Amino acid sequence: MLLQRTAALALCNWSKAYAKNVVYDHYFKTAPFAVFFDLLEDKGQAAEFCNKGTRIMNHDQKNQETRDRFYVTTPIYYVTARPHLGSLYSTLLADVLARWNKLGGKQVFFLTGTDEHGQKIAQAAEKVGQQPKAFVDSFIEAYHHMWDRYELSYNHFIRTTDSYHVKAVQAWLSSLLDKGDIYKSFYKGWYCTPCETFLTDKDALVEQAGQIPACPSCSRPTQIVEEETYFFKLSNYASRLLTFYQENPDFIQPKERMHEVINFVASGLKDLSISRTTITWGIPFPGDAKHVTYVWADALNNYITAVGYGQPDRKQEFESWWPADVQVLGKDIVRFHAVYWPAFLMASGLPLPKRLLVHGWIRMDKQKMSKSLGNVVDPQELYDAYGAEPVRYYLMRQMAITHDSDFSIEDLEQRITSDLANDLGNLLNRTVALAHSHSIVELPVITVWSPKALDVRDECLNMLEDVEKYMNDCSIHLALARIWKFINTANAYFHAQEPWKLIKKDPEACLQVLSVTCHSLRAIATLLWPVMPHKMEALLASIGAPLHLGEHTRDNLKLATWNKGFMLHQIQPLFVKPESKQASAKPMTEEKKQVAHPEPVCDQNGIGIEDFLKVELVVGTVEQCEPVPNSSKLYALQVNFGERGMRQILAGFAPYHTCEALCNKQAVFLFNLKPRAMVGMQSQGMLLAAQDAHGVPHPVMAPVPVPNGTRLR
Repeated sequence: MLLQRTAALALCNWSKAYAKNVVYDHYFKTAPFAVFFDLLEDKGQAAEFCNKGTRIMNHDQKNQETRDRFYVTTPIYYVTARPHLGSLYSTLLADVLARWNKLGGKQVFFLTGTDEHGQKIAQAAEKVGQQPKAFVDSFIEAYHHMWDRYELSYNHFIRTTDSYHVKAVQAWLSSLLDKGDIYKSFYKGWYCTPCETFLTDKDALVEQAGQIPACPSCSRPTQIVEEETYFFKLSNYASRLLTFYQENPDFIQPKERMHEVINFVASGLKDLSISRTTITWGIPFPGDAKHVTYVWADALNNYITAVGYGQPDRKQEFESWWPADVQVLGKDIVRFHAVYWPAFLMASGLPLPKRLLVHGWIRMDKQKMSKSLGNVVDPQELYDAYGAEPVRYYLMRQMAITHDSDFSIEDLEQRITSDLANDLGNLLNRTVALAHSHSIVELPVITVWSPKALDVRDECLNMLEDVEKYMNDCSIHLALARIWKFINTANAYFHAQEPWKLIKKDPEACLQVLSVTCHSLRAIATLLWPVMPHKMEALLASIGAPLHLGEHTRDNLKLATWNKGFMLHQIQPLFVKPESKQASAKPMTEEKKQVAHPEPVCDQNGIGIEDFLKVELVVGTVEQCEPVPNSSKLYALQVNFGERGMRQILAGFAPYHTCEALCNKQAVFLFNLKPRAMVGMQSQGMLLAAQDAHGVPHPVMAPVPVPNGTRLR
């Protein structure tokens, strides 16, 4: 009895030890382990106990190694044309997540590639008079070229024509045949060739009305297919799938997609046809030369064959990477990835991926971007016009994961100008330019911070925590919005402290302001590195704080130890404001280019006095100032114009001046400007401002107190 109780206590303490990551050897040297081993007379029993402990520790070590790895995949793309903006977006999502996890010190495997089999490929090749393999080969270089230009850091580019993939898929099919999960029968039903999709009974209900049913994904007409086929027993996995969804509510993001999948499975699953006899371009079905593997049974397996599945010499590699942490895909292929793919894995005895990240469509003019509609944007044109990283930022900031998002050249240029050039670029430029104009190259370590500096540091820590939460949820657009909120905080601090004045009267205080800005820029650039790696590395080099991966960089930032010194170097502006290049799906005519963004033209002969008298410049006092909801730049000012009354005027000073700095000040306003709506609020005038040498706007103030409502003459 004593032996049993001691053994139980020993195992209990052991389990507590590895649960808390405590050194195991410590417990071998302390009671009750020492007592336990003294009591054991049977050396074989003692050895068995030690072996069990070793297995436990090895299992825990393997789990720790798994936690230190991150495997992300993209859908593999049909090679019937060059890559388009939609495929770039999917791949960019995976790239940002891969780089984010590298910042966390993880080993990362990022997979992308091309889907090269199936009827659609064969038909496209036939149209241009080529063999299918030569046809798909002709597009591969375009993918490599485009992905390299957009700095996509993939580890492996798989092609489903790769020999190792073909052999692994055939071995997988053979194993399911042996288990009885695949059987031969006869199929008749509606089929969409472009989507390689068999319609369900529900999808094909319109057939009863004598109509040809449309594909639920692409809305194209389908066709009847009748042929002998092999079926996968999908119906056997309905209950297991529903149980899995219930136990893993975060398997699909966003949750709306999960509800759709659950409803589809709950309505009943039919066995899935996984071979074809009417085509020859595909993976030969094992043991039956008349059949070719259905393209989705082929393509989905790329996620496991790329990391070693079905290859005996890569077994350990496969076990270390699978299951995938995140699989990125578009909403039009959810059914294949959330129903067929998990069922295939269950049948194979393999773990399921941890998360499917399902993004919406990119739209142009409220329509899905599509080659058939002629509204596809060429990523090459965007690269030539704006460069890779501004486009990367725009796609990650503008396109919300949870729903379809509109693409607009005007919005892209606005983001580059306001967010990148004005907000972030100018914060760096003003900091370094001010320092160098006063021969400040090195910023010392600051040991005592002012209360306002500590406020910025605390907000930086809050931002880090929020961004980590958003990124771990794969909500990249929300993470970027949070970073920009902090950029505005840093800008506001810089302007409120007026270091260009402090340098003359209090140099030590000026150095502290510059140090606050540099610490802020270091955190900002590190968090933005996954989105704009080269630009952020240049920013960090400019302040003498180079990025070192593999050092748990994110964790170090969260310590909030602002104890760094900085070496400042002037560089070329990180971002250049675009000159309305207006890259688009269709080349613009010269006439359209000239009127896209007309600039006001000054009359070289001047204007008449009658024109000037039309402009009412009026002095008013700002009595109230509040940030405008859903805007990082605007303040809502309540301005007293004396006998002319109160007016609400929106002004874009939030990144540069605090509300306290504007309140109770007399400024000059354009009074008779037509009211206009801005972010859901009305502005009834304009606050005049002048930019200083650093690009900071300053309100034009009345030189002496005058009655509210006084008109300038």
